[in-house]
Amino acid sequence: MRIIMIIITGSLLLQAQFYRNNNTNIVRDTKTFLQWQDNGTPFKKWNDAIDYCKDLSLGGYTDWRLPNINELFTLVDYTKFNPSMSNVFAYFDTGYYWSSTTSVHTNSRAWMIGFSSGEVKDYYDYKNDYNYVRCVRAGQ
Repeated sequence: MRIIMIIITGSLLLQAQFYRNNNTNIVRDTKTFLQWQDNGTPFKKWNDAIDYCKDLSLGGYTDWRLPNINELFTLVDYTKFNPSMSNVFAYFDTGYYWSSTTSVHTNSRAWMIGFSSGEVKDYYDYKNDYNYVRCVRAGQ
């Protein structure tokens, strides 16, 4: 039996509130103050995903990064299915999205979330496989 535990800062009952700025293609979470890229969902290998976010310039900001698994998990809405995320996002795919968090089982894999059902896992794809990318930055 495999038990996976995700530690999230704050309460699991805390519902995110998202607002999209159509002028900047940025979605802001008013609970965590994180800002999310929403101008497409590139499909990349893990290292390329990290570089893509690091090089992203969007909305006048250049401090984008690949989210860790706890941050990415804040996008999951288990009251929805296919996609299991807020419909405020204009760009989404129900496939798996990379997090920056390396698996505790092996350095060749990383945690990811599938936004069809909100499935969280670290055992399926290797870092040299392709998954979707959504970059994040700390907001004000």
